[in-house]
Order: sequence, then C-alpha cells, then structure tokens
Amino acid sequence: MWIWMTLASAFLLGVYDVAKKKALAKNNVFHVLLAATLMTTLILFPFLFFGPVAPGGNAVFAAPAKHYLCLMLKAVLVSVSWVAGMMGLKLLPITTVSTLKASRPMFVVLFSIILFGERLNVLQWCGVVVVLAALYLLSRTSAGEGIKFSSSKGFWAVVVSILAGVASALYDKRILAGLDMDPMFVQFWANFFVTVILAVLVIIKACTGPAGERPKFTWDWMLVLIAVFITLADAFYFFALKQPGAMLSIISLVRRSSVIVTFLLGAWIFREKNLGRKGLAMLLLLGGIMLLTAGSL
Repeated sequence: MWIWMTLASAFLLGVYDVAKKKALAKNNVFHVLLAATLMTTLILFPFLFFGPVAPGGNAVFAAPAKHYLCLMLKAVLVSVSWVAGMMGLKLLPITTVSTLKASRPMFVVLFSIILFGERLNVLQWCGVVVVLAALYLLSRTSAGEGIKFSSSKGFWAVVVSILAGVASALYDKRILAGLDMDPMFVQFWANFFVTVILAVLVIIKACTGPAGERPKFTWDWMLVLIAVFITLADAFYFFALKQPGAMLSIISLVRRSSVIVTFLLGAWIFREKNLGRKGLAMLLLLGGIMLLTAGSL
C-alpha cells in the first residue's frame, strides 16, 4: 500500500511544481509560498479533530512540548528548501530545475558516506558516476541558454533547496517512527510553523524595503491549486512513511520521480528549449538513481 501512496504523492508533487512556476508570474516567491502554506494549514485544521492526531488523544495541543520543538526544526528546514527552490524556479527554466532535483537521491548517498562512514559497492559507485555525468551534460546544455552554473544564483538556490530537502527527508523518518507522531498531526503543525516563518519574512521584507519597491500581492486562483496539490502530496507521503515495512530510501527515490511529471508538463506548458539534451540528462539521472537503488537492495 505504501508504494501506491508514494506514487500518488510523486504525481501530485510534479503538478505542484508546475503550478508554482505559473503562480510566480503574478506574485513574488514569499507571497506565493505564504498564501499556499496558509491555505494548506486552514485545509488541514479541521482534520485535527478527527481521530488520534496526537499521542494519547485527539486534542490539538495534546503532544509533549519536545514534539512541537521537533516540528519547528522541520519547519525551518522546509522553509529553507521551499524558499530556495522557488528562487531557483523563478530564475531558471523549469526543465532545468526538475532535472537538477532528480539528483537528490545522490546527495542522500553522499551524506551517508560523509556523516555515517558508509561504503559504496560497485553498483552504487556506477550510479554516482552516471548521475555526475548527467549533471555535467545538463550544465553544458544550460550554458547554451546563457546559464553558467558556477555563477548562477538560480543554480545555487536549487542546490540549497536540495540539501535542505534531504535533511528534512532524513528527519521525517525520525519524527514519524522514532517519536510515533501521527501523520496528520505532523503535517498540520509543520505547515503552521512554516506559515509563521514565512509571514515574519514577508513582514520584514515589507517594512525594510523602499516604499516604491515593495512587492504587492495579487490574488491568483493558482494559489488554491498549489495548496490542494501540496496538501494531498504530503498527506500521501506521510501516511506512506507510517505504513509497516515502509522504506525511506525507496520512498524518497519513488517520490523524486515527480520530476518526470514536472519535466513533461513544464516542457509542454512553457515551451522551453533544448528539451532533447535535457531529456537525455534526465534519463541518465534516472538511470543513475536506479543503479543506486539496485546497489542498496
């Protein structure tokens, strides 16, 4: 069951990324994220009163204080990942961003080596080499569009987004399994704290910027779609993680297949260039990830 939940999450996550790109045409990064997370929090709030959403009962504030502190930390990681990711999405073609994000499982492997002293087998090393080759091909393709990764703010924003996302994913398993939190409880409070963080950032930006240059918010129905897509995508993801026998490594990998949906929809909607080379880079990345997975089983 958890694998089907993960596939549903991946599809919705891919559509969510395309919706974000569309929403950035009318509003800035912080306004889009704040509006979407606020609506997501409001959508989730009624579900807190149905079933055991907190350890020991269904009261909204029934969990121990350390659980809320853990979710605050998760909110910081998510906020960094989302803000950086949106900045990259605004500055780079969506097909480039989706291909870069496909490399995320490799970062999990690299951090496992650095932090936990893990050793790679032959298949895993082959996977790393293929992923690096795909990223090199993507950098060459992007150079033809006037994008130089070494000096591109958009590229480094996506890198920060990926690293924060990896940290958040590793942390999710600790929260759901180690602390035995209910998925809906985690989803609501994480979104609530992210909303608070983004609201503070928006207020600071509004108060510190020049009066004539302060960004104005424009209502866009795309914001509602973003909130719905990410609410459903995260719900499937958290409930998949909670299932008996669920494997974080496989879930993370399958969920990253959302980049295929983003790539295909983005290419169709935004009519971007160099799709053949980017498509080859995407296939190489997915092949490398499959090698990493095969070597991990």
